[in-house]
Amino acid sequence: MNCKICKASSKYTFSAKILNKYTIKYFLCPNCGFLQTEEPHWLDEAYKNSINLSDTGYMQRNISLSKKTSILLRLLFDKHASYLDYAGGYGVFVRLMRDIGFDFYWSDRYTDNIFAKGFEYDNKNTLKAATTFESFEHFVNPMSEIEKLLSLSKNIIFTTELLPNIIPKPQEWWYYGLEHGQHISFYQQKTMYFIANQHKINYYNLGSLQLFTDKNIYFPSLLKLFLKFSRFDFNEIYKIGLKSKMMSDNIKMSKKA
Repeated sequence: MNCKICKASSKYTFSAKILNKYTIKYFLCPNCGFLQTEEPHWLDEAYKNSINLSDTGYMQRNISLSKKTSILLRLLFDKHASYLDYAGGYGVFVRLMRDIGFDFYWSDRYTDNIFAKGFEYDNKNTLKAATTFESFEHFVNPMSEIEKLLSLSKNIIFTTELLPNIIPKPQEWWYYGLEHGQHISFYQQKTMYFIANQHKINYYNLGSLQLFTDKNIYFPSLLKLFLKFSRFDFNEIYKIGLKSKMMSDNIKMSKKA
C-alpha cells in the first residue's frame, strides 16, 4: 500500500484480529513513520456506536482537556475569540468550555450533539483555533481531514497517542483498539513533523496535547510544564477576565425553544 501521508510505499508489518472477527493487515511507512490498516471495509460495523462502548474515560478526559485547553488558549490566543471543537462527539467539551467563558462551537458528522445544542458551527465565525481530540486515529484519509482543519484555522490543538519508534505487537499496545476496530491511523512524532513541514506550519508535542500552529513557541517545555499544573486546578487562574456563558446560553436557548 502507498502511505496515506507521504505517498511512499508502505511495508506489511503485522496482522491482527479486530472486532473479534476480521483479520486485517497493518502497513508501516519507512519514510514518515505512519502506520495504517488495509482499506477499512469494517467501519460501518465498527461505528454501530459512534462512541465505542469501551471508552469509559470519555467524561474524565473531557474535564481534564477543558482545564488544559483553557490554559493553552489564555497563554497563546485571544480569550474573546471564537473556537471550534471538530469531531466534537456529544458536545461535552464545548459545553465545558462555554461554561468557563470561551466562545466554543461544535461539529461532528457522525455523532449527535447532546450537550451543546444550538452551538453548531455554521462557518460564519472566524476561528482563532480548532480542537479535535482522539480523532486523528479515526481518519480514513488523514491528509484530507487535516487540510480541512487547516482551512478553518492554522492553529489545531489535538490529542492522539503517538506510535512508539519500536512498533508494538498487536497485543502490546492498547491504542490499536482491536476490540472496537475504529482506530485505523497511527502516527509517530516524525509523522507529525512531516505533516507540519508539508503545510509550512510548526508542530509541538506538549505532552497530553499536541499542536499544529503558525506561531513560533520559544519555550515549549515551559508551556508543557504549565499544562501539567492543570491537575492542581492551576487553570482557575486563567478564568480571570472570563465570564461563564452558562446563563446567557440558557437565556438564548430558552428564547429559541
